[in-house]
Amino acid sequence: MPHASLSPARDRPVSPTPASPPADLGLEERLALVNAAMTARLAEAAVAYEVNTAHIPAEPMGLADVVTVPLTPTLQPPPQPYPTPVAALLQRAHHRLLTGGWCSGALIDEDGARCMLGAIRAEACGDSGLEASAASLLLDAVRRTFGGDIDSVPSFNDAHGSGHVPIRMLGQAAGLADARGL
Repeated sequence: MPHASLSPARDRPVSPTPASPPADLGLEERLALVNAAMTARLAEAAVAYEVNTAHIPAEPMGLADVVTVPLTPTLQPPPQPYPTPVAALLQRAHHRLLTGGWCSGALIDEDGARCMLGAIRAEACGDSGLEASAASLLLDAVRRTFGGDIDSVPSFNDAHGSGHVPIRMLGQAAGLADARGL
């Protein structure tokens, strides 16, 4: 048997209908009562919203993905290079994307901008072993951050509409390579 305060159609408690304020009150008193009633209804709606959306999974966003400012790396010297070869290569690739531009869908576009792998390849200067190690470590860093279902560096690069995340991931991969002594 349903509870008397539940509506059979919505299966939720039914809010009581607010009574109209007495007519002998002045305008200010009536406005204060309406304000109090509306504040209570808004608070109730906020709680209902939180309850109704609590089950929806939400991935936290990094501050770097939200705050976008003009990139002006050419005004700053590149950071001190990492001492290990893979970390230094990833750091140079990161700096290349910051200064030369990022693209998707090609290793290098007509304006000279590069994708993540294109920047690694350019900075590897023909050392295919170093290039492969850097690309592998970058893929590992991407999978650690975004989950293991990323199949390649180019697919990750091309999945983004701007270079913010790919460029940030190159920087993080350089730090990871340095931490691993690679």
